[in-house]
Amino acid sequence: MTTPKPAAGSRPPGWQQEHAKRYIATGGQDGHIWEGVPTLLLTTTGRRSGQARTTPLIYGRDGDRYVIVASRGGAPAHPAWYENLTAQPEISVQVMADRFKARARTATPAEKPALRDPGRDHREGLTR
Repeated sequence: MTTPKPAAGSRPPGWQQEHAKRYIATGGQDGHIWEGVPTLLLTTTGRRSGQARTTPLIYGRDGDRYVIVASRGGAPAHPAWYENLTAQPEISVQVMADRFKARARTATPAEKPALRDPGRDHREGLTR
């Protein structure tokens, strides 16, 4: 099942939590494909609260690695989930029904040019 694509800027408050709840409840059958792009669930540990924080994110692949981009849709500041994983890189990931632990890291400057931003086409589509 895919989630329909709303008009840019029309998402209601709390939509990410609702997306994550549906994704978890259905093993990704509802929510893995969101607005035409694949998503995963990233669970970080809050750097101040110590609480688990789950965020649905667009992802891409680079071989066997999952690639997510901390762009906040092009905003100048990093999203909270990125700040959390830089403070505590031990994370949990869910892709469809597959759940696993991982250690996150930021791509090096040398690696970045070869990595494609998985959300770029999606963001460009919202502004067209």
